[in-house]
Amino acid sequence: MLEPAYQADVVIVGAGIAGLSAAHRLTRAGVATAVLEAAPCVGGRMSTEKVDGFRLDRIGQLLSTSYPELRLAPGLDDLVLRPFAPGVLLHRDGRRHRAGALGSAGSARGALHVVRALAANAPRPSAPSSAGAGGERAQALGAARSPMLGFGVPLRLRAELARIAATPVERILARPESSTAQALASRGAGARTLDGFLRPLLAALLCDPELTTSSRCADLALRSFASGRLCVPEGGADALPELLARALPPGTVHTGVRATSVSTTSVTTDHGEIRCRAVLVATDARAAAALLPGLRVPDFHPVTVVHHATDEPPATGASLLLDSDRGGPVAHTAVVSEVDPSRAPAGRALVSSTVLGTPPEDVDAAVRTHLSRLYGTSTRRWETLAVHHTPEAVPAMRPPHDLRRPVRLLAGLYVCGDHRDTSTVQGALHSAHRAASAILTDLDAAGSMHRTDPVPSARNAA
Repeated sequence: MLEPAYQADVVIVGAGIAGLSAAHRLTRAGVATAVLEAAPCVGGRMSTEKVDGFRLDRIGQLLSTSYPELRLAPGLDDLVLRPFAPGVLLHRDGRRHRAGALGSAGSARGALHVVRALAANAPRPSAPSSAGAGGERAQALGAARSPMLGFGVPLRLRAELARIAATPVERILARPESSTAQALASRGAGARTLDGFLRPLLAALLCDPELTTSSRCADLALRSFASGRLCVPEGGADALPELLARALPPGTVHTGVRATSVSTTSVTTDHGEIRCRAVLVATDARAAAALLPGLRVPDFHPVTVVHHATDEPPATGASLLLDSDRGGPVAHTAVVSEVDPSRAPAGRALVSSTVLGTPPEDVDAAVRTHLSRLYGTSTRRWETLAVHHTPEAVPAMRPPHDLRRPVRLLAGLYVCGDHRDTSTVQGALHSAHRAASAILTDLDAAGSMHRTDPVPSARNAA
């Protein structure tokens, strides 16, 4: 369908979730698209290591069932999110307290997947329903709309969380901006609420222990927390990019191909030149700047994840445990196999703990000591499976932060990724949405797009 001078309408450099999501939107519009990835596999930072039946996320960013793009992005119809228990567990003064929030699972489809995951975690017999799939969906929606109030959070804070859950995003983006730490100090929250709940929660959500992040981004994070459930993808973080890649037309994604330069009409790789009508750079911020001189490279928050295996898991269930006392290097930890049983072999448990900022010299020993206090049990016999340190794990979002950084550099040259939006999975997917829309608009305006028939989804094609 293409003129001989071109090998693709659009070439996307980078097969992380932003690049793969943009590829879905373009191919569904009938645009001939090629995705190039330098690594031997897709996913970028959303990678999962497999060790002796365990699935170990490299970064393990927390997702939320309220992320709109997880429901809207094409190619994610079969994504299953495994939710944590409502709210969080807070460790303070040697005791654990549950702090919850009003939550919902989001759309009907999201609610259905969350309810299925909850049922898998706590199976119970149920009578067959004559309503079939419609009845199951109705039950899911009913569960999603049920308020999930936790304990230990002052009524005033519960009311504030409920209010921010209902606040439109555009209103949040119009608020005055400062650092998160400054904003928290100026809002008059009590010391117990501020230091015991908001600081450790926002540090975990933003991967920013010093809370230097823009207050607008922090409010968006609180909005997601209050209106949904913290969760992880079933099977590991790499399930999301692998699902996107599998649902693309065969031959769209090319791994092991490194782009060395780009222009509006071609991409030069270590395998030769590919001619096209538009190029989308969908790599991490530093790699994007190497291909696009002048592109701003943000600071980054380093993240270290330590994975342990044990035969006797702590009795915290599927909860996310935060340290309000900040008495060690661990910002948050969870028995992840209680949240997603597929991440550990039968009879064993996976405990994953996140250290934010620069880790201590002997990080495993320090984490073990800290975990023994947080969980109230000995960790001497726990097996260390992996220690993953990622220096440039999450782009910093210090004020002033533009949550809608331009994705169109000029006609024919575009960029997307979490460094163009919020530093989250939601931000990466939303930037891909914006970039694909800009490309389609420009190609249509130039009259240079050779459309094929729209590509059906993998589900419909089957």
